[in-house]
Amino acid sequence: MSTEKRAIVIGGGPAGMMASYIIAQSGVAVTLLEKNRKLGKKMLISGKGRCNVTNDSDGAAFLEHMPGNGKFLYSAYRGFTAADTMAWFENRGVPLKTERGSRVFPVSDRSADIVGCMERALWEAGAEIRPGCAADGILLNGGCAAGVEVGGTVLSADAILVATGGISYPLTGSDGDGYTFAESAGHTVTELFPSLVPLKTAESFVAELEGLSLRNVAVTLCYPGEKPAAERRFGEMVFTADGVSGPVILTLSRRASLWFLEHRAPLELVIDLKPALSEAELDRRLLRELETNGKKDMRHVASTLLPRKLLPVFLRRCGLDGGRKGHSVTKAERALMLKTLKAFTLTVRGRGRVEEAIVTGGGVSVREVDPKTMMSKKAPGLFFAGEVLDIDGYTGGFNIQAALSTGHQAGKGIVSYCREE
Repeated sequence: MSTEKRAIVIGGGPAGMMASYIIAQSGVAVTLLEKNRKLGKKMLISGKGRCNVTNDSDGAAFLEHMPGNGKFLYSAYRGFTAADTMAWFENRGVPLKTERGSRVFPVSDRSADIVGCMERALWEAGAEIRPGCAADGILLNGGCAAGVEVGGTVLSADAILVATGGISYPLTGSDGDGYTFAESAGHTVTELFPSLVPLKTAESFVAELEGLSLRNVAVTLCYPGEKPAAERRFGEMVFTADGVSGPVILTLSRRASLWFLEHRAPLELVIDLKPALSEAELDRRLLRELETNGKKDMRHVASTLLPRKLLPVFLRRCGLDGGRKGHSVTKAERALMLKTLKAFTLTVRGRGRVEEAIVTGGGVSVREVDPKTMMSKKAPGLFFAGEVLDIDGYTGGFNIQAALSTGHQAGKGIVSYCREE
């Protein structure tokens, strides 16, 4: 088809790159503007540099893991699923592997392979890529998308896609400019908050535990006066200098962030250190350890149950001296040990800043965007995709998949719009 029509994509993350590929492949001229010198800067650091590119789950499971307006993604995900994502990369020479929790990574464990694959696809499709080129604003003409301001000049466009990300990890370029663009076009931007973020605790002893990872624990956050009154997750967590983090904590942090937006009250976090054992089973285990190691001190007895780094804190919480012999522990003291193992409590006093978050909650209101095309309902020719929208999900590859799916949907929407113009 003719290349008279031109689209401009603002943002070279997963949504922007995927959309640009779809547009270029169709024959519509597309220019991708990326303020960083490299594309996919946030993707390069995601998954600790490994890039958890998607989650190998079906549509129902995917939407369940998108608590931030997941229903809005129904059409986009159906158009480009996790299976489609995996096939897209593997067909282009990037083998993938599926790990615990259905998380998908490149076999190489190198996020650069994912970003490099997308960049090569863009060049091959004929997209114009302008790295180190920041958009200063968008222009409308008669209420329709007309162009993008760049360094004092105007780049004319028949369609514009804003795929600038949120405000988390601002050093990667996600500084919130997309929200400004959206508001200039009359869009509503809902309140922003950190969606996947470490939690801060009141207990000073967490500093002693910094770096300690606990696997296969059950963690519950309690919300007094709300329904449901608690949220429980199973998985891995890690202690930080001033609180807790890790996959299970990040998943719980979304609701906690919303709580702290509305209340000035702390939350109770309860860790079941032995979720595979019932209280009765664990009590029998405790009794056996105390009897078998009765002549040994409690530091040794407790080490059969817990990581060494946790022992001093655990024993203090149980009121036990590490030098006491196992046979001297009373029934009441054993009951306290049992209670502490099944309910190791922490007081959550707050959460990290949005700049520390993996994902930004809130964004361009999805009520003002057509989910079938990703086009603005207020300004024809203006499209949105990715984290700039008020969509967010749990950790595990869901957010990158949402970006790829909405980018794919926006790309198709732009092609259709340009053909109709």
